[in-house]
Amino acid sequence: MSTQFNDDSLLAPEKSKLKPPAMYKVVLLNDDYTPMEFVVLILQQFFHMGREQATRVMLKVHTEGRGICGVFPKDIAATKVDQVLEYAREHQHPLQCVMEEN
Repeated sequence: MSTQFNDDSLLAPEKSKLKPPAMYKVVLLNDDYTPMEFVVLILQQFFHMGREQATRVMLKVHTEGRGICGVFPKDIAATKVDQVLEYAREHQHPLQCVMEEN
């Protein structure tokens, strides 16, 4: 049994333009209770910053009320926020971390 293909039956390849994924900022918010050293630890542990960069971001959080930890695709940003909030809760700190569309 032979199968014949007609050119009309083949689908023409669609040209689709892939957009890069939406990016989200992960932001730490200042509070009056979380120790500065704990914030530096969070930045080093979850955002892989060196001590100097982590200290700069921590000081920005402290002086300006917020500091950007990084910019990630939505699912990664959400995971980082969850990790930071859980770690802060485990250590009984009220540190807040949020994500915002970039």
